[in-house]
Amino acid sequence: MFEASEFMGVRAAGVKSACITLSVLFGTLALASCSSSDHATSRSLVSAPAPQAPGTLPPRLDLSPARFVDLPDWRNDQHAEALAALKRSCPKFSKQNPAQPVGSAFTFGRAGQWQELCAAAFLVPAGNGPARAFFERWFVPYRAHDGVDDMGLFTGYYEPVLRGSWVRTSRYAVPIYRLPPEAAAGAAGRKSSGPALPSRAQIDRGALSGRGLELLWIDDPVDAFFLHIQGSGIVQMQDGALVRIGFAGKNGHPYVPIGAELIQRGEIAREDMSMQAIRTWLAGHPGESTRLMQSNPSYVFFDFVSGDGPKGAQGVALTAGRSMAVDPQFVPYGVPLWLDTSDPIANQPMRRLVVAQDTGGAIRGPVRGDLFCGSGATAGATAGLMKQEGRWYLLLPKAAVAAS
Repeated sequence: MFEASEFMGVRAAGVKSACITLSVLFGTLALASCSSSDHATSRSLVSAPAPQAPGTLPPRLDLSPARFVDLPDWRNDQHAEALAALKRSCPKFSKQNPAQPVGSAFTFGRAGQWQELCAAAFLVPAGNGPARAFFERWFVPYRAHDGVDDMGLFTGYYEPVLRGSWVRTSRYAVPIYRLPPEAAAGAAGRKSSGPALPSRAQIDRGALSGRGLELLWIDDPVDAFFLHIQGSGIVQMQDGALVRIGFAGKNGHPYVPIGAELIQRGEIAREDMSMQAIRTWLAGHPGESTRLMQSNPSYVFFDFVSGDGPKGAQGVALTAGRSMAVDPQFVPYGVPLWLDTSDPIANQPMRRLVVAQDTGGAIRGPVRGDLFCGSGATAGATAGLMKQEGRWYLLLPKAAVAAS
């Protein structure tokens, strides 16, 4: 769960092609033909879009039919890695009623159709060839665009490695808090009604101290701040233990990106904005860093996490380089996507099959993704610089397409 608005870039313009499209517009999802300006009869309602500024249109998702040969470098990917990520999502489908639509509309298929392909997924022999054949047999690719163009913004997030202690010491003096019991009713952190928890500044000044809510202590307030942005982390404890912690809830205050504040002040140019740039500024301005971080009143609470990796919003362990955070209003969890963007460090194409398994507060729109880059410093370097333009293709079950 990465608040990627810290490092937002500017989208490029593109051209919408003539096609058969799937549109999410004004809270309605419908099949339509591009040869006509009228949309076909609505098939299923989705949640109403967020309020729009006067004179603007709500975001929409259009899907244009494609072939696997249209996907750049499709045959060169490590498809077995993507299949392993998809199999982590399969137990979520198995718990659903087979007749239940996946996502907000029947166009993404019913759970029973996903259950059938998931059963086949666990029978695929090892290797990239059999994995690629599986996706080609069970899915049909569709190019995604927003009704105007197919280019969107793709950022990255990662799992930092921090240093910690079970007890407070002169070195380890920054608390990582568990979710207060009064917030437990709000399953995702203050979704329930009632007063919000204290702000970041209030918590920093001790609003929660003395209640036994400290999960552990770390040695750097800037590391703690970025842990809140990333939503999960690995902590190397002073006694040698290695523990994983993950998102448990929020305090209910709005998220305010400090990167945007630094741009507005003229401290960092928009084109130079990155996680590394913010860290450098904070390190060089120790007298101002606390006040700047506290300008973001949102605060994240954590708990211990077991398993093979940090868990995303779908409730499954994330796979480095293969799990994508999406806007679930447009892209349901568990859907495979062919990503066509670029690597910010290698300066070469980044084309791979990923799976929608997470979301984040800044991930909004039909062509907007946040790639989980993995754990540690190397993953952090990629994630911190990633603000790439690109496009993606959604893979829909053939059975769902045939029934539409």
